[in-house]
Amino acid sequence: MFPFRFSKASDEQAALSAAASGARYVAGGTTLVDLMRETVERPEAVVDINALPYRDIDVQPGRLRVGSLVRMAEIAAHPGVREQFPMIVQALELSASAQLRNSASIGGNLLQRTRCLYFRDVTAACNRRTPGAGCAAIGGRNRTHAILGTSDSCAATHASDVAVALTALDATVIARDSDGERRIPLSEFYLRPGTTPDRENTLRPGELITAVEVTVGPEARRSGYLKVRDRESYEFALTSAAVALDITGGRIRTARVAVGGVGTVPWRLPSVERALVGQAPSAELWRTAAATAADGAQPLSENGFKVELIKRTVERQLSTIGALP
Repeated sequence: MFPFRFSKASDEQAALSAAASGARYVAGGTTLVDLMRETVERPEAVVDINALPYRDIDVQPGRLRVGSLVRMAEIAAHPGVREQFPMIVQALELSASAQLRNSASIGGNLLQRTRCLYFRDVTAACNRRTPGAGCAAIGGRNRTHAILGTSDSCAATHASDVAVALTALDATVIARDSDGERRIPLSEFYLRPGTTPDRENTLRPGELITAVEVTVGPEARRSGYLKVRDRESYEFALTSAAVALDITGGRIRTARVAVGGVGTVPWRLPSVERALVGQAPSAELWRTAAATAADGAQPLSENGFKVELIKRTVERQLSTIGALP
């Protein structure tokens, strides 16, 4: 590994000051340390923020607030989260390995970078790693790449499972820097690659995620996360579907649907949601609504199968959640 400076922040101001001088934040380290080991990222300084007080899980009747340093395993094990947000719990438990979930923070998970093999190979052309270098995936091995939100510059998928669930639930990211606190809807947090794939989110330089908030709605309890992958464990999604439904009086009052493994960002499906609201649950409704799930897809040479796969995945998850008591 290359030389770098390392420090520990005793409080928020110390962390922000270190970042203002160019240091990168590290908590669980399950993403940044990996990338540093592979020399994909070469920060001159790293600041450990684990002493900061962002470790609470607060479940209120109308709101869930999770500190950014809470570990994934802690959230998944929390009784209040398990009761009110099964979608979040399932997304977390289907992520990585038990060892990694014990180490990885929720803030770090939201900021994890793509698993594109070309991004992680420093000898390959990658606009996300080196702007202007080109994208080897466009004409190369791209079976696991995105079909939604891509550009001529990048087709890398977003890696996080729980970000898909949080996108479906209209979560908000709370961030702070020397100018104060900022609330960023998760729907506006991630950036599609366009011509600047190296810009992955709307955080300002040195800005620190302190918490994630989710509003509790009646659909949150009737929810779930389905992950389709090449093997049962320790594998990234070929596609996934997060579905939450409020079914009252035999009609769907609210629907929230997002997918992963197919988009350059966690991908919300408003057309599917519109097709569901006001309708009576049925196998035909699930099939009809899911038929629009891949609208706008632009498959590459090896991932065209994802067009049909995402439709079937969404239909299956709608049927599963619709049948819950």
